[in-house]
Amino acid sequence: METIKEQDYQTIIPIRILAEQVFSRTAGAPLQEGNSVSILKDAKENYPAWIDAISSARDYIHFESYIIHQDDVGQQFADLLIDKAREGVRVKLVYDWLGSLTGKTSSRFWKRLTNAGAEVRCFNPPRLDSPLGWLTRDHRKMISVDGNVAFVTGLCVGRRWVGFPDRSIEPWRDTGVMVRGPAVADIDLAFGQVWAATGDPLPEDELPDPDSIPAAGDVGLRVVASVPNTGGLYRLDLLIAAMARNSLWLTDAYFVGATPYIQALCSAAFDGVDVRLLVPGTTDIPVFSTISRTGYHPLLQAGVRVFEWNGPMIHAKTAVADGRWARVGSTNLNLASWIGNYELDVAVEDVEFGRNMEEMYLEDLTKATEIVLGKRHRVKPLEKRPGWSRAQRRRGRGSVGRAGAGALRIGSAVGAAITDHRILGSDEAKIMVAVSVILLGLAVVSVLWPRWITLPLAFLCAWFSVALVIKAYKLHSSRRREINGVQETGGAEPPEPDRQKKDRT
Repeated sequence: METIKEQDYQTIIPIRILAEQVFSRTAGAPLQEGNSVSILKDAKENYPAWIDAISSARDYIHFESYIIHQDDVGQQFADLLIDKAREGVRVKLVYDWLGSLTGKTSSRFWKRLTNAGAEVRCFNPPRLDSPLGWLTRDHRKMISVDGNVAFVTGLCVGRRWVGFPDRSIEPWRDTGVMVRGPAVADIDLAFGQVWAATGDPLPEDELPDPDSIPAAGDVGLRVVASVPNTGGLYRLDLLIAAMARNSLWLTDAYFVGATPYIQALCSAAFDGVDVRLLVPGTTDIPVFSTISRTGYHPLLQAGVRVFEWNGPMIHAKTAVADGRWARVGSTNLNLASWIGNYELDVAVEDVEFGRNMEEMYLEDLTKATEIVLGKRHRVKPLEKRPGWSRAQRRRGRGSVGRAGAGALRIGSAVGAAITDHRILGSDEAKIMVAVSVILLGLAVVSVLWPRWITLPLAFLCAWFSVALVIKAYKLHSSRRREINGVQETGGAEPPEPDRQKKDRT
């Protein structure tokens, strides 16, 4: 009997080591042990926890949010940060330029913070030398205080997450986590990435070493800090879809799944995995509801169960697989989040946390309507939705991230149709018709009113030309500074690496 146990042990350990290596390399994030992680549901649990943590700050506060609305909720957090800055706490805040437009947040709002001593930076405002730079956004939502506690979440700051009881509008459904332990250092490091991208880097004493933070629990997690064009979480999501054995339950606010990911979910469902997807029934960007629904057909045909939230909006971005692996954060299941934005998520490997996530998911499904394929394979609700008043169905402006994801999906479908490089699904027929109508309209406009086409094109060409000249000038200037630096040091060339010397000989 002892021999069998020893053989099992010798077999399991290498598998675990390999799995750890695969997850770490795929996500680009090591597993941090010794943490406590708490699920925070909606603003009623998130906001009070944030306020308590900020109020307890003695050294520094790192605050990063895609949108901070200039409403009573935004003012409440601004007032608290102002008070802490006046106490001498180092307050650093990053907001996204496009997000501030969405939240209708004025410069006066940020000036109040800076006048109180807080350091406020705007991520990626428009620049003359970068015509398409605005496509990259900081979509992260996090708070870290003194290296003791941190929050990673899908919530921004604003009244819509609290709701409008006077107008019978319920709060947005969203999810975040509170983290204590060594992983807080990784969350601070993620904040440091964006802070350095907007100016001078963080001082070293605001980047704690994980080894200096005592254990706060027994939960292992990864802090997945995605940056543009790396796709770390995209690879991780594909890996989880491939490795799930029993269940994979997903919640997403702006689902526009890329073809490889949809295929991964379909393959899991064909293999007997219980795959479920919970998405909004109503959304803050109504025009893209159709784009999301075009992705339902292959999923439903494969056996994936799709549910639409019955409330005003579900904004959470979560996943739980096999009741032991879970993800919570800011990344939506679309290419804009996976590839284009700065995003932040935590991937938790813990049975108790996974079980709690499953219980929360099942509770959410009681407030959702399942979508099925009806006659002629049309998507339809399984049952009639609960009635909603006009106020409850009212939709506001939201993130353009979904717009970008929709554009990428349309571009993928049209590109496939033109180049014939992949098989198109029947659900993409609507996209083909819509794009053909738009192209026909542009053709008519170009013939009847050519200046409507040539003038915008001339403007874009001029802008790109100026941007390239500016970049060339900056590169030339930096080269001249390097040459002058070498001359001032006596013309000494930097030493050549030993390996290069050996290769040349």
